[in-house]
Amino acid sequence: MTSGTRPPAACLIGWPAAHSRSPLIHHYWLRTLGIEGGYVIEAVPPDEFGDFVLRLSVRGFVGANVTLPHKERALALSKPDDRARAVGAANTLWFRDGELRSTNTDVEGFINNLDAGAPGWDSAEDALVLGAGGASRAVLFGLIERGIKRVHLANRTLERARALADQFGPKVVPVAWESAGDLLPRAGLLVNTTSLGMKGQPALELDTGLLPQNAVVADLVYVPLQTPLLAAAQGRGLKTADGLGMLLHQAVRGFELWFGRRPEVTPELRALVEADLTKT
Repeated sequence: MTSGTRPPAACLIGWPAAHSRSPLIHHYWLRTLGIEGGYVIEAVPPDEFGDFVLRLSVRGFVGANVTLPHKERALALSKPDDRARAVGAANTLWFRDGELRSTNTDVEGFINNLDAGAPGWDSAEDALVLGAGGASRAVLFGLIERGIKRVHLANRTLERARALADQFGPKVVPVAWESAGDLLPRAGLLVNTTSLGMKGQPALELDTGLLPQNAVVADLVYVPLQTPLLAAAQGRGLKTADGLGMLLHQAVRGFELWFGRRPEVTPELRALVEADLTKT
């Protein structure tokens, strides 16, 4: 995809995109693995996205991350794998045999973060997922693929939860937002995919004291690093997985596809990104 003398480079395509921590993550891996390569941010407005992606290799890129608002368009302009199709969005692009491929690494980012921070989480029979947006799709796919028997999906608009249940099948049970609390005593895994608890947003009003003692709590929010939900769960001694861990783990596969080496999510990398987050 690039000339023989030019080091491989990938980019993040978004609009806006300047806030992303992806360059920090990928530059760390390039440096620690001793790989000559690059990773840059490309702010591309929606009306220019199609041309940019179709000329990705001509621009010197071996692949890209895709963030809002381009994820659905990226899916349409590439050959997606099963995960990207199921989630309905692509966040990672790469070339294979001259063809632009796509996937959604939010799925493995979520699952691998749980495996790292709360091993044994998949022994839960019932999970409760809050929110029915794009992130929820990745979570549902991952939980079903991993073998969770029932996933209760609570959303303020019940019709959206029902639509996802129709898509993902009988293992997903849509419930009214007001009924979420009633399900806590049987939930071995609680996942917040909403923006509640994020900096500048209202807190998530949910009594974690109703969860079983062996429950695991995951929050996709990473600003702040410790949301009120995670703080309450940790106060009970429950295992937790935070949004920053998911952010780091979802970056692994893209790096491997572009640069040919599988990187590791290390405490040093996490500390580096944590320090950067505190600047905001």
